[in-house]
Amino acid sequence: MPTKYSQNAIIEDGEGGNYDWPQTSVNRIDADGVSVFYREAGPQDGPVVLLLHGFPTSSFQYRELIPRLADRYRVIAPDLPGFGFTEVPEQRGYVYSFDSLATTMGKFTETLKLKQYALYVFDYGAPTGFRLAMAHPERVTAIVSQNGNAYEEGLGDAWAPIRRYWSSPTTENREAIRPALTPEGLRREYGTGIADPEKIAPEGYTLDAALMARPGNQDIQLDLFLDYANNVKLYPAFQEYFRKAKPPLLAIWGKHDPYFIPAGAEAFRRDNPNAVVQLIDTGHFALETHVNVIAEEMRKFLAANRESAE
Repeated sequence: MPTKYSQNAIIEDGEGGNYDWPQTSVNRIDADGVSVFYREAGPQDGPVVLLLHGFPTSSFQYRELIPRLADRYRVIAPDLPGFGFTEVPEQRGYVYSFDSLATTMGKFTETLKLKQYALYVFDYGAPTGFRLAMAHPERVTAIVSQNGNAYEEGLGDAWAPIRRYWSSPTTENREAIRPALTPEGLRREYGTGIADPEKIAPEGYTLDAALMARPGNQDIQLDLFLDYANNVKLYPAFQEYFRKAKPPLLAIWGKHDPYFIPAGAEAFRRDNPNAVVQLIDTGHFALETHVNVIAEEMRKFLAANRESAE
């Protein structure tokens, strides 16, 4: 059973009226030998939306999106192993790879008895979520990909140092990436492609940096950078899934992302006639600047596809 730390609340206004707001609860549940931390809001019997975060974030990145969906949907946002507040026991002997992340998230959905869900995938959440979709296409009702790539043409020039690491995984090439994991490096990542980076709230990248500073965590991230090459090898399998399953798909993309460039969003149309592409005037971390736009487009997209399915 999940451990819950807060519940929905009834809030009284100054004139004696009551408003039942979809407050987010924080929870833990054991899955795959891992204590998975997750945030949840919304009706228990509502359609499920599963939010999968990316590097270097956690479910905290969805703090503003969750309540914008939770009046209608049961919204669930877990922290991936190696991120946020999910805890992996040392004796678990966990191997930090994208196959492992997907296995753990699959066990997480089964432990929560999630029979069907729409996926929101961002960055690392994309290869994790696409593995879930390939394994059980019948469970995935729709996909929202926010800068979540599945095409080689979507890899921007900013991948150059990581590509060197893939081709030659030397200590030198590994250490060349480590400065990106410092507080200043993470803050720079958040601001890239955004017109006024000073308007980004500092809580996100500050929390990411604090969690990144935990003993051993930087090396977990460097291991995942190396393993991302296996995602690229799987891109053709992801694309085959899109062609066969044709899930309703909204690619909503920060068009100034230096890592996952707009060509990756446009490519979904090649394999999936149900793909809709929208480019936003922002960077990689689009929720930091355009959460209202993304929430509105998600609500229209999910409602339209739910009604058409019914």
